[in-house]
Amino acid sequence: MEENKKEIDESILEEAAEDIKEEAAPAEETESEAPEEATTEEEVKDSGEEEAPKGKKKKKSARVLEMELEKSEAKAAELTDKYQRLMAEFENARKRNAKEQSHMYDVGAKEVLGKLLPVVDNFERGLDALSDEEKEGAFAQGIIKIYQQLITVFDEIGVKAMDAAGKEFNPDFHNAVMHVEDENMGENLVAEEFQKGYMYKDTVLRHSMVKVVN
Repeated sequence: MEENKKEIDESILEEAAEDIKEEAAPAEETESEAPEEATTEEEVKDSGEEEAPKGKKKKKSARVLEMELEKSEAKAAELTDKYQRLMAEFENARKRNAKEQSHMYDVGAKEVLGKLLPVVDNFERGLDALSDEEKEGAFAQGIIKIYQQLITVFDEIGVKAMDAAGKEFNPDFHNAVMHVEDENMGENLVAEEFQKGYMYKDTVLRHSMVKVVN
Protein backbone atom coordinates (compact mmCIF):
# COMPACT_ATOMS: atom_id res chain seq x y z
CA MET A 1 0.00 0.00 0.00
CA GLU A 2 2.75 2.39 0.93
CA GLU A 3 4.63 1.56 -2.27
CA ASN A 4 1.59 2.38 -4.41
CA LYS A 5 1.15 5.69 -2.58
CA LYS A 6 4.81 6.53 -3.18
CA GLU A 7 4.48 5.80 -6.91
CA ILE A 8 1.40 8.02 -7.18
CA ASP A 9 3.20 10.91 -5.42
CA GLU A 10 6.19 10.67 -7.77
CA SER A 11 3.86 10.67 -10.79
CA ILE A 12 2.12 13.85 -9.56
CA LEU A 13 5.47 15.61 -9.01
CA GLU A 14 6.65 14.72 -12.50
CA GLU A 15 3.45 16.12 -14.08
CA ALA A 16 3.79 19.38 -12.06
CA ALA A 17 7.40 19.79 -13.24
CA GLU A 18 6.36 19.37 -16.88
CA ASP A 19 3.64 22.03 -16.47
CA ILE A 20 6.14 24.48 -14.98
CA LYS A 21 8.56 23.97 -17.90
CA GLU A 22 5.81 24.52 -20.47
CA GLU A 23 4.72 27.83 -18.82
CA ALA A 24 8.28 29.14 -18.65
CA ALA A 25 9.14 28.37 -22.30
CA PRO A 26 7.00 31.13 -24.07
CA ALA A 27 8.48 33.88 -21.90
CA GLU A 28 12.05 32.93 -22.88
CA GLU A 29 11.12 32.76 -26.58
CA THR A 30 9.50 36.24 -26.38
CA GLU A 31 12.65 37.78 -24.90
CA SER A 32 14.90 36.16 -27.49
CA GLU A 33 12.67 37.27 -30.40
CA ALA A 34 12.52 41.05 -29.43
CA PRO A 35 13.34 43.22 -32.53
CA GLU A 36 16.45 45.35 -32.67
CA GLU A 37 16.21 49.19 -32.46
CA ALA A 38 15.39 50.81 -35.79
CA THR A 39 18.10 53.46 -35.51
CA THR A 40 21.14 53.84 -33.32
CA GLU A 41 21.82 56.85 -31.15
CA GLU A 42 24.59 57.99 -33.51
CA GLU A 43 22.21 57.92 -36.52
CA VAL A 44 19.74 60.15 -34.62
CA LYS A 45 22.49 62.67 -33.87
CA ASP A 46 23.68 62.66 -37.50
CA SER A 47 20.20 63.39 -38.81
CA GLY A 48 20.06 66.64 -36.75
CA GLU A 49 16.77 65.66 -35.14
CA GLU A 50 15.90 63.87 -31.93
CA GLU A 51 13.82 60.73 -32.07
CA ALA A 52 10.28 61.44 -30.93
CA PRO A 53 7.43 59.15 -29.90
CA LYS A 54 5.19 57.89 -32.69
CA GLY A 55 2.57 60.47 -33.73
CA LYS A 56 4.63 63.53 -32.61
CA LYS A 57 6.89 65.87 -34.65
CA LYS A 58 10.61 65.35 -34.30
CA LYS A 59 12.42 68.07 -32.32
CA LYS A 60 14.99 70.16 -34.25
CA SER A 61 18.57 70.19 -33.06
CA ALA A 62 20.21 73.29 -31.58
CA ARG A 63 22.28 73.84 -34.75
CA VAL A 64 19.19 73.87 -36.99
CA LEU A 65 17.41 76.29 -34.65
CA GLU A 66 20.47 78.56 -34.59
CA MET A 67 20.60 78.68 -38.41
CA GLU A 68 16.89 79.53 -38.61
CA LEU A 69 17.35 82.29 -36.01
CA GLU A 70 20.21 83.82 -38.03
CA LYS A 71 18.04 83.83 -41.18
CA SER A 72 15.18 85.50 -39.29
CA GLU A 73 17.51 88.17 -37.87
CA ALA A 74 18.97 88.87 -41.33
CA LYS A 75 15.45 89.23 -42.79
CA ALA A 76 14.41 91.55 -39.93
CA ALA A 77 17.52 93.71 -40.48
CA GLU A 78 16.74 93.95 -44.22
CA LEU A 79 13.14 95.02 -43.57
CA THR A 80 14.27 97.56 -40.94
CA ASP A 81 16.74 99.08 -43.41
CA LYS A 82 14.05 99.36 -46.10
CA TYR A 83 11.68 100.98 -43.59
CA GLN A 84 14.28 103.54 -42.49
CA ARG A 85 15.13 104.41 -46.10
CA LEU A 86 11.44 104.82 -46.93
CA MET A 87 10.89 107.11 -43.92
CA ALA A 88 13.95 109.20 -44.88
CA GLU A 89 12.64 109.60 -48.45
CA PHE A 90 9.21 110.53 -47.14
CA GLU A 91 10.69 113.16 -44.78
CA ASN A 92 12.81 114.66 -47.59
CA ALA A 93 9.78 114.78 -49.88
CA ARG A 94 7.73 116.47 -47.14
CA LYS A 95 10.39 119.14 -46.56
CA ARG A 96 10.83 119.71 -50.29
CA ASN A 97 7.07 120.07 -50.76
CA ALA A 98 6.82 122.52 -47.85
CA LYS A 99 9.70 124.58 -49.26
CA GLU A 100 8.11 124.68 -52.72
CA GLN A 101 4.75 125.71 -51.26
CA SER A 102 6.41 128.50 -49.26
CA HIS A 103 8.26 129.70 -52.37
CA MET A 104 5.05 129.70 -54.44
CA TYR A 105 3.28 131.64 -51.68
CA ASP A 106 6.06 134.26 -51.59
CA VAL A 107 6.01 134.61 -55.39
CA GLY A 108 2.25 135.19 -55.34
CA ALA A 109 2.48 137.57 -52.38
CA LYS A 110 5.21 139.64 -54.07
CA GLU A 111 3.11 139.99 -57.20
CA VAL A 112 0.08 141.25 -55.25
CA LEU A 113 2.10 143.53 -52.95
CA GLY A 114 3.95 144.99 -55.93
CA LYS A 115 0.61 146.11 -57.37
CA LEU A 116 -0.36 147.74 -54.04
CA LEU A 117 2.80 149.85 -53.78
CA PRO A 118 1.58 152.50 -56.28
CA VAL A 119 -1.49 152.92 -54.06
CA VAL A 120 0.79 153.64 -51.11
CA ASP A 121 2.78 156.08 -53.28
CA ASN A 122 -0.41 157.97 -54.15
CA PHE A 123 -1.43 158.18 -50.49
CA GLU A 124 1.95 159.71 -49.65
CA ARG A 125 1.88 162.17 -52.57
CA GLY A 126 -1.63 163.28 -51.63
CA LEU A 127 -0.73 163.79 -47.96
CA ASP A 128 2.47 165.65 -48.84
CA ALA A 129 0.43 168.07 -50.97
CA LEU A 130 -1.75 169.07 -47.99
CA SER A 131 -0.89 172.06 -45.85
CA ASP A 132 -0.60 171.70 -42.10
CA GLU A 133 -3.98 173.40 -41.70
CA GLU A 134 -5.65 171.07 -44.19
CA LYS A 135 -4.24 168.02 -42.43
CA GLU A 136 -6.21 168.99 -39.32
CA GLY A 137 -9.51 168.59 -41.20
CA ALA A 138 -11.74 165.57 -40.58
CA PHE A 139 -11.42 164.26 -44.15
CA ALA A 140 -7.63 164.50 -44.12
CA GLN A 141 -7.46 162.80 -40.72
CA GLY A 142 -9.53 159.93 -42.10
CA ILE A 143 -7.14 159.54 -45.05
CA ILE A 144 -4.13 159.62 -42.73
CA LYS A 145 -5.59 156.85 -40.55
CA ILE A 146 -6.31 154.69 -43.60
CA TYR A 147 -2.73 155.21 -44.78
CA GLN A 148 -1.33 154.34 -41.34
CA GLN A 149 -3.48 151.22 -41.20
CA LEU A 150 -2.17 150.13 -44.61
CA ILE A 151 1.45 150.63 -43.50
CA THR A 152 0.76 148.65 -40.30
CA VAL A 153 -0.62 145.73 -42.32
CA PHE A 154 2.42 145.86 -44.60
CA ASP A 155 4.72 145.73 -41.59
CA GLU A 156 2.88 142.73 -40.12
CA ILE A 157 3.28 140.66 -43.28
CA GLY A 158 6.96 141.54 -43.69
CA VAL A 159 6.91 144.56 -46.05
CA LYS A 160 9.24 147.35 -44.96
CA ALA A 161 10.47 150.57 -46.61
CA MET A 162 14.22 150.80 -47.28
CA ASP A 163 14.67 154.54 -46.52
CA ALA A 164 17.80 154.78 -48.65
CA ALA A 165 18.57 158.49 -48.20
CA GLY A 166 22.03 159.06 -46.66
CA LYS A 167 23.05 155.39 -46.98
CA GLU A 168 25.79 153.93 -49.16
CA PHE A 169 24.66 153.11 -52.67
CA ASN A 170 24.08 149.38 -53.22
CA PRO A 171 22.98 148.21 -56.68
CA ASP A 172 21.28 145.20 -55.09
CA PHE A 173 18.76 147.53 -53.41
CA HIS A 174 19.03 150.88 -55.21
CA ASN A 175 18.41 152.03 -58.75
CA ALA A 176 20.54 155.11 -59.52
CA VAL A 177 18.74 157.43 -61.95
CA MET A 178 20.87 160.54 -61.33
CA HIS A 179 24.44 161.35 -60.29
CA VAL A 180 25.58 164.64 -58.69
CA GLU A 181 28.71 166.23 -57.32
CA ASP A 182 28.53 167.31 -53.67
CA GLU A 183 31.61 168.14 -51.61
CA ASN A 184 29.59 168.14 -48.40
CA MET A 185 28.67 164.45 -48.78
CA GLY A 186 30.83 161.40 -49.02
CA GLU A 187 31.37 159.58 -52.27
CA ASN A 188 28.93 156.90 -53.41
CA LEU A 189 26.17 157.93 -51.01
CA VAL A 190 22.47 158.29 -51.75
CA ALA A 191 21.74 162.01 -51.82
CA GLU A 192 18.02 161.77 -52.45
CA GLU A 193 15.34 159.11 -52.79
CA PHE A 194 12.82 159.77 -55.56
CA GLN A 195 10.76 156.65 -55.00
CA LYS A 196 10.78 154.44 -51.93
CA GLY A 197 12.06 150.92 -52.24
CA TYR A 198 10.52 148.07 -50.25
CA MET A 199 11.68 144.72 -48.93
CA TYR A 200 9.43 141.68 -48.56
CA LYS A 201 11.01 139.54 -45.85
CA ASP A 202 14.58 139.02 -47.15
CA THR A 203 13.96 139.85 -50.82
CA VAL A 204 13.63 143.09 -52.74
CA LEU A 205 10.02 143.90 -53.52
CA ARG A 206 10.92 147.14 -55.32
CA HIS A 207 14.26 148.90 -55.75
CA SER A 208 14.67 152.44 -54.49
CA MET A 209 14.93 155.07 -57.19
CA VAL A 210 17.77 157.36 -56.01
CA LYS A 211 20.23 160.18 -56.78
CA VAL A 212 23.85 159.22 -56.02
CA VAL A 213 26.83 161.41 -55.16
CA ASN A 214 29.93 160.71 -57.30
